Amino acid sequence: MKLVDPKKTIEVIQSRDFSFRKRFGQNFLIDARVLEKIMDSARLTRDDYVLEIGPGIGTLTEALAERAGRVTAVEIDEALIPILQENLKEYENVDIINNDILKLDIRQLAEEKNGGRPIKVVANLPYYITTPIIMELLESRVPMISATVMVQKEVAERMMAGPGTKDYGALSLAVQYYARPVYAATVPPNCFIPRPNVASAVITLECHETPPVKVRSERLMFDLIHAAFEQRRKTLVNAINGSGKLSYTKEQAAEAISRCGFDPMIRGEALSLQQFAALSDAMQS
Repeated sequence: MKLVDPKKTIEVIQSRDFSFRKRFGQNFLIDARVLEKIMDSARLTRDDYVLEIGPGIGTLTEALAERAGRVTAVEIDEALIPILQENLKEYENVDIINNDILKLDIRQLAEEKNGGRPIKVVANLPYYITTPIIMELLESRVPMISATVMVQKEVAERMMAGPGTKDYGALSLAVQYYARPVYAATVPPNCFIPRPNVASAVITLECHETPPVKVRSERLMFDLIHAAFEQRRKTLVNAINGSGKLSYTKEQAAEAISRCGFDPMIRGEALSLQQFAALSDAMQS
């Protein structure tokens, strides 16, 4: 019986007297169809090295081990380590690490385990730290082909969002700068034990070899993006002027916006990634 079977999951939890820890955001997948959707979206082969974040009792790990060449599962909850070791003892291609993924040097791990070659990330992410994990993976330039992750549905929608929509924001732009998000499936709460309070989604981030826009300063561009969405109801001129991270005057901001040909009353939520890149370059002219 596979771990994804609800009866098996309950048996493992009860036999080990495991207690869910709310602070770790633990929700174990119990739907084989969703598991298969994750596998299909990740497009795994025996040539792939996979990093899994938050394996729980090993439900997803088990499926990964059967398709990928090697899997490293990073679990923060020490109580789950012996359970993982027992459940995955038949798989010689699985390594289990007890650590906080945000404290782990993923670049070094990829170098040691996969010779520095690009890896794939597959994970049912803890919802309370989804964004920090995603941004750490993308911004640290970990050699990565893709990340197929289970996240809160509204977070997936924000990653996919375009200019002028309510879900569009700094996360949308950051994700789309580094990767192409592909929405794979909506997952209802009854697919987990315990049930989360929100719907979930499977999304794959297909990493760009090079970013889709060229910009002189990535840091300035993202500072402008954060300024625009921290005060999204303000005009872009006032948002830039009011940002603690930027030192431009209102006049300098207005001049750069004018050079880009934007409406002087435009808000940041109306600008595309390409337009933010253009504005960033104009601010440096």
